[in-house]
Amino acid sequence: MQLRQFRSYDSLDLKFPEGITVFIGENAQGKTNILEAVYYASLGKSHRTAKDTELINWQSPGGAVRVSFSRLGVSSRIDLFFSREKRRRILLNQHPIRPKELVGSLTTVLFSPEDLYLVKGAPQLRRSFLDTEISQASPAYYSEMTKYSRLVTQRNNLLKKIRDREASAEMLELWDSQLAESAAAITAKRIEAVGRLSMLARLMQRRISGSLESLEVSYELHRPSEVPGEGPRVEGSLKDMTGALLPWYNEMLAKRQQLDILRGVTSVGPHRDDLLLTVNGVDLRTYGSQGQQRTGALALKLAELEFIRGETGEYPVLLLDDVMSELDASRRKELLLFLQREKIQTIITATDKAYFPDEGIGSFFAVRQGSVTALF
Repeated sequence: MQLRQFRSYDSLDLKFPEGITVFIGENAQGKTNILEAVYYASLGKSHRTAKDTELINWQSPGGAVRVSFSRLGVSSRIDLFFSREKRRRILLNQHPIRPKELVGSLTTVLFSPEDLYLVKGAPQLRRSFLDTEISQASPAYYSEMTKYSRLVTQRNNLLKKIRDREASAEMLELWDSQLAESAAAITAKRIEAVGRLSMLARLMQRRISGSLESLEVSYELHRPSEVPGEGPRVEGSLKDMTGALLPWYNEMLAKRQQLDILRGVTSVGPHRDDLLLTVNGVDLRTYGSQGQQRTGALALKLAELEFIRGETGEYPVLLLDDVMSELDASRRKELLLFLQREKIQTIITATDKAYFPDEGIGSFFAVRQGSVTALF
């Protein structure tokens, strides 16, 4: 990996060894910037900022990231160029591509302190987790999500115009039919993915907790409480589930139309759904202890690793950003043993080498004021 005028680095060239690589340093020394660059090359976005200009070294007009990698024996290279004056440029194997073409080229799973709120935080966090997981394994899903987000935005704009008597309600018919079709496809794919994710998360939670806890993950379809009747019966193949969801979404959009116009927002669709997490039959978000919630978040991330491997044939790169201090000694031990056993390429940042065994864990580097040196 090469960084040029990226965050705190004027110039940095790194070659990651196989297995586990650990970057040790105090806070605000540049450790997370390394993980951020790999994550950005994977998904075309940062987990820390929505502004690309913040990725550029403060005294430079532009910056760049280059990541070379191999997937299933095929070598590739991603180049990203940032500018304060122009739009970013993305190259895959030296050919310009659009952001949506980048997703899935280099797969990663990031676990940061913010992800500890994955269990107890807002539904948006769990939806984002699920969408990122599926998108890396399925470019078609990513395209559908992009389409759906655009449709919701356009429908919301139309709802406001209808409310303000600047447009006719009859115009909603075209948007609603498209929205229902896209919503059904997305929700069916999510439900299918959650079925596999739950099985993997259950295994990971038992492994991390020493077989004391069993995590269950289920998809929670949002249905407005004031709309009577039961939700759709969603089961079977992806095609069957999509077929069952399509008429239901059409019905819900029609029933909620007047309220949506009044509020100026779309109240039905996968952008309102959630994941329900339980441990040993108890709602983890409401009644789980802090330790159980943290273990649940970690189990979800490790399940994501296995899910992507099952879909693509290879483990993604795991990025652990300063989370070792958030886990107790037994959970740290189980996590490192799992990573070593499965030979998962992992990049870890931490403030203290004491979180790791003295020998045999991987390669260590010290990070200080934007300078990276090997530890022997």
